[in-house]
Amino acid sequence: MSDSCGAPIGGVALAGVDAGNQAVIQGTVTRDGQPLSSAYARLLNDDGEFAGEVVTGDEGTFRFFAADGEWKVRVLASKGFTDEFTVQAQTGTVIDLQVSA
Repeated sequence: MSDSCGAPIGGVALAGVDAGNQAVIQGTVTRDGQPLSSAYARLLNDDGEFAGEVVTGDEGTFRFFAADGEWKVRVLASKGFTDEFTVQAQTGTVIDLQVSA
């Protein structure tokens, strides 16, 4: 399922994920301590070029599988919220971002 921009709906369960042979970048978007659905999480490469996008589901969660290296995660939400996080993805690790919108 997707919304009007074509981004798949997020809402993945984050607990207990095993990165195994992948680099995982995931997170939860909240507002006033509650999960925020319909926020956008964008994955950008180290040059700032678009690599992927998901929309958070009812749990406010998102997840990307990325190649090793530096990435940026840009989160956009209602009420004009935008924030960007630089992360270093590495095979076998899970990066877990907590975003308060």
